[in-house]
Amino acid sequence: MKETIAGGRVKTVRLPRRSPDLNAYAERWVRTIKKNCLDQMILIGELSLQRVVTEYVEHYNTERAHQSLENKIIEPRFDVICTEGEIQCDSRLGGMPNYYYRKAA
Repeated sequence: MKETIAGGRVKTVRLPRRSPDLNAYAERWVRTIKKNCLDQMILIGELSLQRVVTEYVEHYNTERAHQSLENKIIEPRFDVICTEGEIQCDSRLGGMPNYYYRKAA
């Protein structure tokens, strides 16, 4: 393991003892992307990993409602949210994840 990290030009940082929640936000993000995305895919190489993570970050920030933000989207694509009309379904990454929206009139 140490050889792999050193070979990848990654600088390691020793963590202090008894510090389980050093960065709870980062830990939650890693758990979310692993559970909802990476654990359900077979990735071949670094480029496929980068593509999947980029797509999921776009979905996470612009299409997914967040409970901690009163079910609002972090960076919505539109200023006005349409509340009438037929609900449309779209997806990323070959059907995982799906998201729902209404087309503007």
